[in-house]
Amino acid sequence: MNPIQKWIVAVRVPFFTGIAIPIIFGATLAYYETGLFNWSLFVITFIGGIFSQAGANLANDYYDHKTTDDDINTNFTQFSGGSRVIQNKLLSPGAVLSGAFVCWAVALLAGIYLFLVTPGYWVLILAIAGFIGGFFYTASKFAFSYNRFGELAILISFGVLPVMGAYYVQTGYLSWSSLITSIPIGFLITAILYINQYPDYDADKAAGKNHLVVVFGKKKAMTGYYFLIFGSYLVVVLAVIFSYLTPFALFSLATVPIAIRTVRTFSREYEKVKELIPAMAGTIQIHLLTGLLMSIGCIAGGILKG
Repeated sequence: MNPIQKWIVAVRVPFFTGIAIPIIFGATLAYYETGLFNWSLFVITFIGGIFSQAGANLANDYYDHKTTDDDINTNFTQFSGGSRVIQNKLLSPGAVLSGAFVCWAVALLAGIYLFLVTPGYWVLILAIAGFIGGFFYTASKFAFSYNRFGELAILISFGVLPVMGAYYVQTGYLSWSSLITSIPIGFLITAILYINQYPDYDADKAAGKNHLVVVFGKKKAMTGYYFLIFGSYLVVVLAVIFSYLTPFALFSLATVPIAIRTVRTFSREYEKVKELIPAMAGTIQIHLLTGLLMSIGCIAGGILKG
């Protein structure tokens, strides 16, 4: 494996949809409401978001190695348990941490540019909040994921903040619609994290990673997964009813059959590892397709309004 391939594995490129979807949705929501779309600002926002997530992924690997969480995890899958580049000796822990700060430096440059060309201080505030969520998810004794706030940190950092940030960059202001409609995206990215905690349960518990699945136990914690999946659809419907979102966003309900199939697999296989993998993949698919269909709905609504 050459150096480029090692870093592609380390930053977990296939999982960049986690930040791409909320940025795309936030920008298309702005287009629906204003009829305007600035491609250069969108691209810079996108680049900043991608490098920010890459930094968070690398930092997560480093600090989960420092706590031995990933090192003692024998139930890792292609979706959970970290990238394994440290455990497989592909990169040193120091290189992984250095890589995190390089990625954050690129994200910072994008943020500085956006701060200079947009009004007020909101880009700076949202960017700092996002960095705090990504870095302190696993870093230090105050890490959110070790102190029962991991799920909330992900919901905010990969749902609320990027949707509102992308919206603000396009419009120059914040709105209740950008906050409310960020919740379904936040719920679904949190659902990805949530189901991934099931195969990681034993290692996380041993390392003191007190996320909600560890706190409540696998069976009782199942309710949280159901809430995140079906709650996302409920918020979309309510947002349309109360005119915070275009009716075309109801395109996203086309993913309900996937959600039902995924939830059934989760309900049946939550105690297992390999058997749970299809549900983990299904959860990623729900987030990706629901977010894209919401975005397509906003584009359609914007075109018809114009």
